[in-house]
Amino acid sequence: MKEQIISIKNQLLGAGYICDDKTATVVYLAESLKKPLLIEGPAGVGKTGLAQAVSKMKNLPLIRLQCYEGIDEAKALYEWNYKRQLLHIQAVVHQEVDTHEVEQDIFSETYLLRRPLLQAISSEQPCVLLIDEIDKVDFEFEAMLLELLSEFQITIPELGTIRATNIPYVFLTSNATRELSEALKRRCLYLYLDFPSAELEERILKLKVPGISDMLAAKVASVVHHIRQVDLKKLPSIAESIDWAAALLELGVDDLDPDVALETLNVIIKHREDLEKLERMVRSRKDLTFRQTPLSVTGR
Repeated sequence: MKEQIISIKNQLLGAGYICDDKTATVVYLAESLKKPLLIEGPAGVGKTGLAQAVSKMKNLPLIRLQCYEGIDEAKALYEWNYKRQLLHIQAVVHQEVDTHEVEQDIFSETYLLRRPLLQAISSEQPCVLLIDEIDKVDFEFEAMLLELLSEFQITIPELGTIRATNIPYVFLTSNATRELSEALKRRCLYLYLDFPSAELEERILKLKVPGISDMLAAKVASVVHHIRQVDLKKLPSIAESIDWAAALLELGVDDLDPDVALETLNVIIKHREDLEKLERMVRSRKDLTFRQTPLSVTGR
């Protein structure tokens, strides 16, 4: 068992993803038990990246459904090609063709437009299905997913039930902006990904930013770790940390000091209020600890 977990960690590393034992274990169990994996956590901690890394690790196609408010079955599951159906009906309108026969023709595979969920279920080869940001959809859409997540099948009223011949690796991600239903959670294994420790983020920077020095990688990871302790509208993601390290390397910076930070904070901070708050903290303390300067007591 331990050897298998180490093997998965190494394979994910080869696919460009660094993870801990807990993450490797749940990836192993999701594959062994053929269960979907629900990954929750703040934006930008590597939830989508894990699914992409598994796709690369397994050398399997990645089918991605990007969720958004208002998404419906036509965009996620399937829809009928109404234009082609209409053309077929017009072509046979003056022919003596049985109505039932025409109906069978237009509601056949020929006129079916497969969207990501149906593509994954009906794929002739194994694949990785990523249902990204599931917390953005409504409960009705969640309910529609239950058949797929539990039985790996989709029912189309006009055609019947389509079952997966190759069960896909299913990943669902959530930024935890709302509580997901217990029915959906019950069908999945669960993993919570938080922002990495400074030490782990240093390793990620070394992997993702070729040529970065150990000192600069350690300093960026440490400073970003401190920034994430501040009450901000949007905490910097790992991707933004990588962008910052790459930008500093491009500028020929060997170390990260307050002056350099003030000039480049906009690479990782994308809200004006957050930027102004951090700049005030740097200027008031002349360091990068990002602790609020305590108010001085002048008297009673």
